[in-house]
Amino acid sequence: MTLSLVRKPAQQLRWISPVALVLLWQLASSTGVLPPEKLASPLTVAQSAGELIADGQLLDAFTVSLGRVFFGFLIGGAFGVALGLVSGLSRWGETLLDPPVQMLRTLPHLGLIPLFILWFGIGEEPKLALVASGVAFPLYLNLHAGIRQTDPGLVEAARVLGYSRFERIVHVVLPSAVPQTLVGLRIALGTAWLSLIVGEQINADAGLGFLINNAREFLRTDVVVVGLVVYALLGLTTDALVRVLERRILRWRTR
Repeated sequence: MTLSLVRKPAQQLRWISPVALVLLWQLASSTGVLPPEKLASPLTVAQSAGELIADGQLLDAFTVSLGRVFFGFLIGGAFGVALGLVSGLSRWGETLLDPPVQMLRTLPHLGLIPLFILWFGIGEEPKLALVASGVAFPLYLNLHAGIRQTDPGLVEAARVLGYSRFERIVHVVLPSAVPQTLVGLRIALGTAWLSLIVGEQINADAGLGFLINNAREFLRTDVVVVGLVVYALLGLTTDALVRVLERRILRWRTR
């Protein structure tokens, strides 16, 4: 009970520094220290956000970007999980798949853009490919690590009890890999939004990236900040959803 009472004030105090930064930002803008062409004030950003919401621009951009992340995540997640299972459950799979995956995951997104444009054109495909590549590697690495870190004693106990290889994988190995895989899922979702920011720079005509690029052309720093804030809120929301899922699935760890 005492620990809970101490933790609640501590959580409330976490808001002090963000609020202080916003107030300092507004003060710098109001006094002219921070010119509007460099960065709009918080009040101007809030007013612009209200206008974008009222005329439907922000909702339309949000819907397009959310769809790109959703489908890119499905594609990248399928590849990441499939590669992680093959590499984690098979020594031959690890020998053949892990080296090229380790090489490919170090490639920067900006370096992939020219290739994706050549391969897929300038439509939706390169944007989805960038999101998928950002999602696949964290899921692969964490699923592979989770499988490989399974307690050998548990596997041996299941074998002694008469479990087949398939049953040992289903009832021992894969459940043991769930915590690490959920960590990979959180990283993958964060990377998906970062990948989308890069992807929406490719000839986008809709979405949050298009909104930001269009605002940049007219030096609308207020709209740029609105778009970035929406990106950040989406990232935080998806991460919070995975954390809720993690608490539900891993309830046994708190018992």
